[in-house]
Amino acid sequence: MTSPNPDSPRPSGPHSEPAYAERAYRSPSALAGGVLLLVLGLWMVGDAAVRGTGRTPWVAVAAMLFLAPLVVAYTLRPAVFAGPRRLRVRNPFRTVTLPWGCVEGVRAAYSSEVFAGGRKYQLWAIPVSLRARKAAARKAARAAAEDPQGRTGATADVSDAAARRAPSDQAVDELRELAERHAEDEGAQGEPSVRWAYEIIAPSAVGAVALALLLGVG
Repeated sequence: MTSPNPDSPRPSGPHSEPAYAERAYRSPSALAGGVLLLVLGLWMVGDAAVRGTGRTPWVAVAAMLFLAPLVVAYTLRPAVFAGPRRLRVRNPFRTVTLPWGCVEGVRAAYSSEVFAGGRKYQLWAIPVSLRARKAAARKAARAAAEDPQGRTGATADVSDAAARRAPSDQAVDELRELAERHAEDEGAQGEPSVRWAYEIIAPSAVGAVALALLLGVG
């Protein structure tokens, strides 16, 4: 779910902490589903353009213009980027930038959420799967019961324990750790900022208007 970004900023100076690559969080299942839906949509539009008659090709193109940005918004676009100075949350229709100093908490209950500036922002790229959480809990319980070395929770290997947690819980733990580590950094101070994804909203709105006009014409 995470991947490094080699272009992320790195601190410099004699008292700087060790640099690390910006972490990126995405949902592999959402990416795969989005690609599949876009390929299917393009195939249907192509088929309508070749075999359709009258307004059918234009209706298909307008429908694709309306729906494709929405598919991208909910599947390919969501991502969370965690750098040394800020958390950048890219949700379907907006991007929220949160300096670590303003982050008040990160949690994963029925959804993954970050709290900053007195507001709550969902992390679409880190979906919570109750099924995965239950499977991880069963795996942890089984490992504790069948530990061949008879280790207790205090002596068990930390990496093994982390591997037996749901991916969303692991990701939230990492973000919470980064928030606590950089909360007081001079370069991580500021207020939340929000930018709307007009590159998604505009073409979808144009497609919706075109589709309504085509279907409304007798």
